[in-house]
Formats: sequence, C-alpha cells, structure tokens
Amino acid sequence: MEYQVVIRGGTIVDGLGGDPYVGDVAVSNGLIAAVGEVKGAGAREIDATGLLVTPGFIDLHTHYDGQAIWSERLNPSSGHGVTTAVMGNCGVGFAPCRPEDHDVLVDVMAGVEDIPGVVMVEGLPWDWETFPQYLDAVDSRRRDIDVAPLLPHSPLRVYVMGQRGADREPATPEDLARMRDLAREAVEVGALGFASSHTGFHRTESGAQIPSYQAGREELQAIGAGVADAGGGLMQISAPDALEGDYEAAMRPVFEAAAATGLNVTYTLPIDNGGRTDWAGVLSLGEEYQAKGVSISAQLFPRPIGMILGLALSANPFVTYPSYRKIADLPLDERVAEMRKPEVRARILAEGPTDGHPLLYLLNWEWMFAFDEETPNYEPDRSRSILALAEAHGVSPAEEAYDRLLAQDGHAMLFSALGNFLNNSLDTVGELLHRDDVVLGLGDGGAHYGMICDASFPTFVLTHWTRDRASGRYTIPTAVRELTSVPASVAGLEDRGRIAVGYKADLNVIDYDGLRLHQPEVLHDLPAGGMRLDQRADGYVATIVSGEVIAEHGEPTSARPGKLIRGRRNAPVPAG
Repeated sequence: MEYQVVIRGGTIVDGLGGDPYVGDVAVSNGLIAAVGEVKGAGAREIDATGLLVTPGFIDLHTHYDGQAIWSERLNPSSGHGVTTAVMGNCGVGFAPCRPEDHDVLVDVMAGVEDIPGVVMVEGLPWDWETFPQYLDAVDSRRRDIDVAPLLPHSPLRVYVMGQRGADREPATPEDLARMRDLAREAVEVGALGFASSHTGFHRTESGAQIPSYQAGREELQAIGAGVADAGGGLMQISAPDALEGDYEAAMRPVFEAAAATGLNVTYTLPIDNGGRTDWAGVLSLGEEYQAKGVSISAQLFPRPIGMILGLALSANPFVTYPSYRKIADLPLDERVAEMRKPEVRARILAEGPTDGHPLLYLLNWEWMFAFDEETPNYEPDRSRSILALAEAHGVSPAEEAYDRLLAQDGHAMLFSALGNFLNNSLDTVGELLHRDDVVLGLGDGGAHYGMICDASFPTFVLTHWTRDRASGRYTIPTAVRELTSVPASVAGLEDRGRIAVGYKADLNVIDYDGLRLHQPEVLHDLPAGGMRLDQRADGYVATIVSGEVIAEHGEPTSARPGKLIRGRRNAPVPAG
C-alpha cells in the first residue's frame, strides 16, 4: 500500500482558520503525506463523507505527570480529541525529588490537584530522583497520546533547598544559581520550559501554602535564565491570588522576569462571578509588555471554572459541617441511610461550615446548580440555581441542596460555578476568547479526580460555542484553530496543529451533528482502586496519533503510539 492511512472525502478544517473544503488526507510514517485528491491506496481507509477532519487537539494545561506513569490511557483528554497534552503545570509534579522528600510532593499534589495520596504511593515507582531520570521513566511507558513536560517549580525548590524550600524561605544566591543550572538541564533533556503557581488557593493537603507561593521575581528570573541558557521556552504561571488580591501588581514581576529572560509567558485568567475586573487590568498590563516584545498569552477556560459536588465525590456543601464529618467515612449507602433520618438531617442543617477544604468557602447558592440533565448544562439559567429552586420550593438553599444530593441513592451531582460566570453568563468569556492574546486552556486532565472533569472542554467548545449556544457563537474553523494551531504555537510545538503536508499526523474525524457530551461518571480505576470522574462523548468517529487510530466511535483501540515530546519542535520545511 502507498500510504499508512487515507481519510477520504471529509470536510477538512485545516487548523489555521481557513474555509473548510472537501478532500482527502493521506498519512505515511506518522506524517501527513498528501492533502486534497489522493489517488494512492492506504493500508487503512476511512470514509469521512459528511464528517469533519481536523488536526488533533492540544491541551496546554494538564497534570498527567502521574497518570502518564501508571496508565496507558490519558483519558478523559484522549476521549475528546486531544492528541498532545502539556503537563507539569501550576509548578507541581514529581521531579526532581530526593527519596526523603516523596511525602512532601505527595502532600502538595494531594492538596493542589486532589489526587489521593494512596494513588500516588501505589501508582508511582519513584524510580527517579532527577528531572532527566523522571523523563526517562515517562519515555519508557506506552500511552495513547503525546505528552510534553514543563519543569515544575515546587519540586525544584524543595530539591534545591530541602525543608527551607518547603517552608517558603527566601532563596539564597547559591540556591538561585543551582535552580538555574537545573532548569537549563531540564530544558536540554526535553522540558518546554517551567511552570509555577503563586495562588493562595493552592495548598498542600496538610493546609500549608505550596513551596512556590510568593516566590519573588529574582527566583522566577533565575529559573527563567536557566531555560534561556538552554535555548528558551515557556513560563507558565497560575495566577497569583487572582481572586484574592491585587492581580495586576502580582503579575508585574512575572512579566518583568519574562522580559529579562526572553521567555514566552502563559498565565491563568479567571473571571470573578461577582463583578471584580482585576483581569482587565492584567490584560492591559500584558499589552504593555507585549509592546516591549514579550510574548504573553492568558489561558481562559471556555466554561465556568467550578467543582462537581456529590456524596460520592471529594466534596459536597456539607463536608465541613461537624455532624456530617461524623458520618463522612461511612460507605455511601450507609451514609445516605443516615442522612435520610429526620433527626440527622435536622442536626446537619442546623449547623454551618467550619474550616476545611480551601475552595469550599467560595461556594455560593446563587452559583450552585442542579446537574442532572442528560446532556450536562454548563451555562445554566438562573432558575436552575439551588437558590432559585429553594425559593420556588419554599425551603432554604441548604435544604434544597441536601435533598438533591440524596437523589439517585446518593450519586446525584451539583455543579458549583466558582468563576467565569459573570452575570450568570459566558458572554464575557466569549468576548475574551476573540482576543489574540487569550488562548484556551485549563482542562486540568489528570488532576482534581473527584472534583472536576474539565478535560472534556474541546467537545464543549465544538458543541456549545459553535452549534448550540443561542448567540455569540464561533465558526467551526475559528474554534478548531483555537484548539490546534494556536496552543501549538504557544507551547512551541510547531510540528503539529494543522493539516498540511509534513505535519504530524494527529487527526480527528468528527460527526459534528452527532457530537454530544455525556454526564460525568465515577470510575474506580486509579491505582489502589482510587476514584475519579470521567466523561465520555459521542461524535468522535476516529482519533489518530502519528498515523495510528487510538479510538473509534468513542472506544479506545489497542494502539499506543503516544510519545514523550522532548523539547520544542519547529514547523516542517516545505518540500522544494
């Protein structure tokens, strides 16, 4: 056969925003070999008549650092057309790490990313210490999609400074020099750059601020200089107290460090539901530095930033109530039976929340919604809020939430929109996504296992933002561009994200009219039987990585072509 795969007669969406056109795509040796009318035969032929053919999607913000070790499938992401995932975000991860510091990093990841400690203890062999050794461990595993690493700041800090780093003491000049050397080494062996977090919401499981919190400009600049020493790359920053303090003042040192080292910056951009506009000042500040030659992109999630709450999940509105805590460790069926007792119900509802989960104090009945539609609604009407439903039923919001959580034998879920839902609408998000300096991101695949399932966002973009929303929709070419070539450029992975000869053959064949998100479901397939949320989708006829079909009609195949991407990639040189 002349080609590895030929996709015939599909509507090609090139990833650059160009007008779709009907044609064929041929693949050889994992690369796109021909586009247009292909006369030669393929060892595998896919009839794409009436279907979209797009580049594989690229997720800039994931946490598959652990899952890439213990699992061959990086789902949910790979179930939603993602073929490349950037990991190591928020400056948390598992390397570099001395054996005596394993517990420190487990504590960080359990708190920040909601990964149960037992999952990490059982699922990770910890047969590495340095970052190069960790990448070798990732490289030795089979998986369905490609992963690209960032060097995480918190492990780096603890590795260099020991307990002083965990306690967030200032780095000495010697510490900074060592961080610079290790950052250079990390990029030389394959890191795209480094990642850090300065947000106060990121706490360890034991309640402390994470090691990178409030690290100064000098430290960011030293690590950035190490990245620059190795040829440059990306600086990813989780917003410093974006919803807590002076966002603009906190981001200025980040942009200054990027300007001093020549790194590109991508940072989280959350929108406050209550109307605070700190984000507008940060965008203006970014424009100021862009005018100086700094490449800056704000990562914005295309639906509300939030949590899925339930009795079978990591959190629910009553998890910090004293009387609930007394029964919280009971098996679900026994806990539900207890909660249905009138005296237990009355006792819990008479109480209030106490200190506990660092995000639960943000819960607001006005932005908490029933989450029980067959197709989940991520832009719900005010009438679906727990506050509105309680008023309609003549009960308190706490009573409404309590009774809803007991439905489906305790498997019912609520959705709490913590951000991006100004005026109970995604209008502001939609407007911002049209900006050239705003990119899609924050899917968080591989983390928050019992609290969110945001890695499904590519399907949401294609359904909600191009097809189902009543207003403010995007064209399909624009949406696909934002899922492919734009994040590829931000990450420095210019060899993918578009359909053209010579580019990596990562592709999706999509039944656009049949695209549909399913409700999240609880699985117990993590190491040690750990629980996580997964979310399936209809409409993905085939997902292809390096010319191999990794999923058909929503079901994974046995193909595992995914690789560790070591370093940035240039665009292919056109033939001739």
